[in-house]
Amino acid sequence: MNRTLRFCLSSAAALLVGTTVHAAPLGAKDETIKLAVNEWTGQQITTHIAGKMLEAAGYKVEYVTAGYQNMWQAVSEGQLDAALEVWSSNVTEQYKQLNKDGKVEDLGPLGLDAREGFVYPPHVADLCPGLPDWEALKKCAAAFATAETLPKGRLIDYPGDWGTPGADRIKALGLPFKAIPAGSEGALVAEFKASAERKTPLIAVFWQPHWAIAAYNLKFVALPKGTPECYSDPAYGPNKDVTGDCDFLPTRVFKAAWPGLKSKWPAAYEILKGLTLNVEQQQPLMGAVDVDGKSAEAVTSQWIEANAAIWKPTVDAATK
Repeated sequence: MNRTLRFCLSSAAALLVGTTVHAAPLGAKDETIKLAVNEWTGQQITTHIAGKMLEAAGYKVEYVTAGYQNMWQAVSEGQLDAALEVWSSNVTEQYKQLNKDGKVEDLGPLGLDAREGFVYPPHVADLCPGLPDWEALKKCAAAFATAETLPKGRLIDYPGDWGTPGADRIKALGLPFKAIPAGSEGALVAEFKASAERKTPLIAVFWQPHWAIAAYNLKFVALPKGTPECYSDPAYGPNKDVTGDCDFLPTRVFKAAWPGLKSKWPAAYEILKGLTLNVEQQQPLMGAVDVDGKSAEAVTSQWIEANAAIWKPTVDAATK
């Protein structure tokens, strides 16, 4: 067994109990609970851990590949029963409206200490003096230019299905960059690897928890402080003509579900509300998938087997 996976399986960090779990009937245990699987590894890890906890309680589980930005109507209609890792920083307006209308339920925080922003490998500070201050990017944008972006610098944005946070911010901040969507999470990581090996300039939108933050010693650009006022009042932030000219707001990572989940599968509802996962647990598991080539299914199965003392009390509390 490799070092990364050994660390995953032996982690003593406990699942945090974000809400009180109550005993409840299993409900329609012969009907399958459908969990949404999105495009990034951390979400897949979280979803498979949740699914295995539900299976331990006696439920049938199906993992359904779903686009993060366009799955909410399906959740509201019960075609998907739950989404276990939702990031407030790029949740859609459709989700917000469905939640407001009582058609999608917020199941509470997942427990990840998350952050998003512009990142760069350490050597880039030598290529763009003044970093991590965001204003340094105004002066050295040409160093990041490619044939695709000339005369502007290139900023690697999230994959297109995840929204355009990089493009939105460089426009609001007036930075002379062009945002290029990454093809996938793996493509983003490949950019970091290539930059680290070749010492080439790179700025990208990225997040933690993620194993690549530590693997490539990624640094966050110090953007103007993100506040709710910055996103609602142009008077806040350096550009007085627009909103959103600042850093990401602190990201809340939470769980969401079809409102009918509670009545159809009461104990499953309690399990998913009670589930939380911390960075120390999730990040090494992500590394086991992305670096060591394991599947999310295999890695989470081994974690579940090795850590019954961590997750089983939540299942027991909901079913006994």
